Amino acid sequence: MKGIFISFEGIEGTGKSTQAKLLADYLKEKGYRVIQTMEPGGTRISMKIRELLLSLDSREMDNVTELLLYNAARVQHIKEVIEPALERGDIVITDRFSDSTVAYQGFARGIDLRLIESLDMIATSRLRPDITILLDIDVKTGLARNRALNKNDRLELEDISFHEKVRKGFIQIAAREPERVKLVDCSKGLDEVHRAVIEIISGFLEERNR
Repeated sequence: MKGIFISFEGIEGTGKSTQAKLLADYLKEKGYRVIQTMEPGGTRISMKIRELLLSLDSREMDNVTELLLYNAARVQHIKEVIEPALERGDIVITDRFSDSTVAYQGFARGIDLRLIESLDMIATSRLRPDITILLDIDVKTGLARNRALNKNDRLELEDISFHEKVRKGFIQIAAREPERVKLVDCSKGLDEVHRAVIEIISGFLEERNR
């Protein structure tokens, strides 16, 4: 049986990496084979692109250059990590995927969504997560969380209005695809958010195994 593809999405400071790891650990304890990965990243080449994208030295990067680099990293990620794992029947959990490109480069940067969709067709061949957990929080709280952790990269230095547009983009994606994208309020405690994620994923797995 083909594997299961799960993604975590959300603005900065929502705890995607933490919740992805907690879910991976939970599923491993249940006996599933799990691959945990992230974007941009997951491969040597993709990590090199990540360094370029997030570096404070890349502040003059053009928006279209940014879009193309994210897609380039995604191609490598799919070919080296995601597709082989799904073919083996593993569960793949990724911190970000194509929805982030729509939210950040589309809604926030203002790049034509039709152009983003066309590039996504080339990069992913329409590969989509089977289920997406969208962790949601107000922008000021999310950014404050990251500042407390001393996280500081090129995207996090964008102004509040940029991140508000990103959040709005994610919420619109969830409204458009409610069967795939499940919104979780992550302003609550770590354990409470984890329980909500487990409830969603457990229900999805039960439905899939029927």
